[in-house]
Amino acid sequence: MAHYAQILNNTVIQVIVIDNNDILDENSNESEVVGTSFCQELLGGDWKQTSYNNNFRKNYAGIGDTYDETRDAFIARQPYSSWLLDENTCRWEAPIPFPTIPEGSTDSYAWDELTTSWVLHDLGVQDA
Repeated sequence: MAHYAQILNNTVIQVIVIDNNDILDENSNESEVVGTSFCQELLGGDWKQTSYNNNFRKNYAGIGDTYDETRDAFIARQPYSSWLLDENTCRWEAPIPFPTIPEGSTDSYAWDELTTSWVLHDLGVQDA
């Protein structure tokens, strides 16, 4: 199966799955151009192939993601204003690394934008 993202003003507005037979060229080789033409004829608009396994265009496209033509990459929405874009992966990263959690621990951390830090998230223990 091949996955294609429809782009409008550099924003992903839908992602569809099409049969691999619909992206074969005259030599029976998979072709993004053939798949793009198929999507345009079927639904109109601007389409880019996306990889479910992140094999190309850095990340799998999701609705609301940005398509960055310069990087030829799909980029998710920035989760917090303090997070920075990793230019190699085109993924957002916290300004400080996620804490190391010891094996077997049930600790859970959440990002706190006010303090720009990871804070221990109290899962709470309910009394019987």
